[in-house]
Amino acid sequence: MDIAEVAKRAGVPASALRFYEEKGLIASVGRQGLRRRFDAGVLDQLALIALGRAAGFSLDDIGAMFSPVGKPSISRPMLTAKADEIEATIKRLKAMSNGLRHAAVCPAPSHAECPTFQRLLRAASAGALDQRRKKAGHVEMARSRSS
Repeated sequence: MDIAEVAKRAGVPASALRFYEEKGLIASVGRQGLRRRFDAGVLDQLALIALGRAAGFSLDDIGAMFSPVGKPSISRPMLTAKADEIEATIKRLKAMSNGLRHAAVCPAPSHAECPTFQRLLRAASAGALDQRRKKAGHVEMARSRSS
């Protein structure tokens, strides 16, 4: 299949296919004129890439999910860790949703007087601090590597 057909069938722009090839996630099998050609199996690879992206895996993580010949070779512990991460995100978002719903109907005269809303603010503040600490840690690690 040429790149235009793969793009159409996979619902992915040709530029994304070229990028994925550049990153080593897919491989063309040759060219017909100036157009890249791909084996039909590339559609399965693209489906795995789409699933991985939807689950929040990085392209490097997704690249590690393929054997050298392009077949899926997925680490079960990596899948378990991502599932745990997603469940933690769902739990955090559900708590946020519940807090916001409560605040919307809370009988307190103002949100500042609502204990549930105050807990939500404290949790958000703690989360923001944690994110800042993580980001600062990544910056420090990057600085120490470049030194």
